[in-house]
Amino acid sequence: MSQTIMEKEAKQAPEIIKAQLLANKELVQKIGATLRDVDPKMVMMIGRGSSDHAGVFAKYLIEIEAGIPTFAAAPSVSSVYGKQLKLSQALVIVISQSGRSPDIIAQAEMAKKAGAYCIALVNDESSPLKDIVDQILPLKAGAEVSVAATKSYLATLSALLQLTAYWTENKTLIEALNTLPSALQAIIDSESQLTAKAIDGVKNMVVLARGLGFGVAKEMALKLKEVTSIHAEAFSSAEFLHGPVTLVEQGLAILNCAVEDESAPSHQAQIDEVEQRGATLMHLRQTDKEVHPRLAPLLVLQRFYIDVAAVAVSRGFNPDEPKGLKKVTRTL
Repeated sequence: MSQTIMEKEAKQAPEIIKAQLLANKELVQKIGATLRDVDPKMVMMIGRGSSDHAGVFAKYLIEIEAGIPTFAAAPSVSSVYGKQLKLSQALVIVISQSGRSPDIIAQAEMAKKAGAYCIALVNDESSPLKDIVDQILPLKAGAEVSVAATKSYLATLSALLQLTAYWTENKTLIEALNTLPSALQAIIDSESQLTAKAIDGVKNMVVLARGLGFGVAKEMALKLKEVTSIHAEAFSSAEFLHGPVTLVEQGLAILNCAVEDESAPSHQAQIDEVEQRGATLMHLRQTDKEVHPRLAPLLVLQRFYIDVAAVAVSRGFNPDEPKGLKKVTRTL
């Protein structure tokens, strides 16, 4: 069994999220009430890398639960092109572990000047963002030593879930959040799903998902590139059929990120089609089929993080220190 820092930190997620949900409860109640008063007409997500992938998760979550159009920012619009957007009646959510990348800070400053209500989800509460935005929502993931983020990403998703649940006053989702830590622990204790043997010799891979699972699939593809040197790309399973599916005939390996929510039947139909075309399929599935569907992507990702750390070691890589990467990336 792998004893990497990446794996150890990933396994801390249940306790971290349990503490986070409790510590932030009064704060998200306050923010939720403010958002109902602000009544934003759009939501802009600001983030890079894993934080951008969390923004994809947030897009589906907010549009499904709050019915508000949500989109990703292009940070260089402010930091490189020096342009100002029209963001009155907008909610801006900044996601950053360190909150110190110049382009993220520049975009947050622009959004605040443009009249948006701004929230920053950060792990480092001393981040300069605290002096820019209206409200900091701390991730409380603790120090993360491994370059490959795991517990902080899962803590970001749980923070987004808690924020949205209290904002929309969704009592069912609020109650379901109490079950998240134990559900995460259960899948940690379950058997591996992605093994070194299954992807032996694989150099290229596609990760397929739908809806909220797509944000998780993007994170999986990033981690496969970072820690295993497998060239992986994430697609919506529906979008994959609009052209990229022709790659299947070349013996393409596909990782099926299967999430049990409203998208499951259509996603499975698309998985069946690529299998019929000859794709080599591997599957990641939640073990708890009774969990609230909005929590399901976190379970699949929790299992993946542990498995991919072991796969990296088997392929001769150190997932804690991927070559050429740093923990804090500063881009303009």
